[in-house]
Amino acid sequence: MRKEIPAPIIAVLSERLPSIESHTSINNLFLFADAPGEVPEGAKPAKVQTWLRHINKESDLPLQILGKLIEPYMEYSGDESEDEDVFGNNKVDKRISLKLKLVSALERYNLSYLTGGIISDGSSAPSRSLAELIKGRDIPTIESEFNRALNNVSSEPREAVSAACNILESIFKVYISDEGLPMPSKQDLKGVWKVVKDDLGFDTKLVQDDDLKRILSGIFSVVDGIGAFRTHASSAHGEGRKIYNLKPRHARLAIHSAHTMALFVLETWDEKRNKQN
Repeated sequence: MRKEIPAPIIAVLSERLPSIESHTSINNLFLFADAPGEVPEGAKPAKVQTWLRHINKESDLPLQILGKLIEPYMEYSGDESEDEDVFGNNKVDKRISLKLKLVSALERYNLSYLTGGIISDGSSAPSRSLAELIKGRDIPTIESEFNRALNNVSSEPREAVSAACNILESIFKVYISDEGLPMPSKQDLKGVWKVVKDDLGFDTKLVQDDDLKRILSGIFSVVDGIGAFRTHASSAHGEGRKIYNLKPRHARLAIHSAHTMALFVLETWDEKRNKQN
């Protein structure tokens, strides 16, 4: 999922980098991060701003380039010997100041910096693994709902919950179709899940380990919970008398739960196919 460098981060870097770096070091910094295009002309603030905007326009992975650009500052811890100038006066470390400004700007957009020059958009490990799994399957409906869920989690949590449920529904319907199974008369989430669950042998009674049985029971109940959540709290249906105060953290819980379930189903499906082959 492509995300651009937010405008406030471009503003922070355009304002702060010129007071820290020379023209040459700015050029080297951007070139090291694989920023596309030729070196922009003009003063340092204009150069930084132009190059960052060009990254948003030309790069497939703007946040990946951003991570490499800010890595030297985000992982800078400061030097106690620089706390005072030669006259004993306190001075502000410009690199620490830039780091704090970047942290604040990233948080505004639900982004965070991870060691090694990585910008995280808050998606969970299951979400990242699921993204890799669905890439090679050529199922545009699943990829579309996956992106819709993550894109709307902060701004439109109801849309995100609806998309989270649709991901499971789409995967289950694709499974039924590809495996040549009879489609249930009621093709809602609960109906298609029963067909998939039975065909994959998801029966907790057959599991010997009590701890694993508890985990599986909890995961399987996620399907019913997300289906009910979409019905009562998402944008998929009109609201009745009760209005849900749905927040991004609630949507994120639904998305991460759905992605964990989807990942488990797809991995089990792959294992089943490998055994058949």
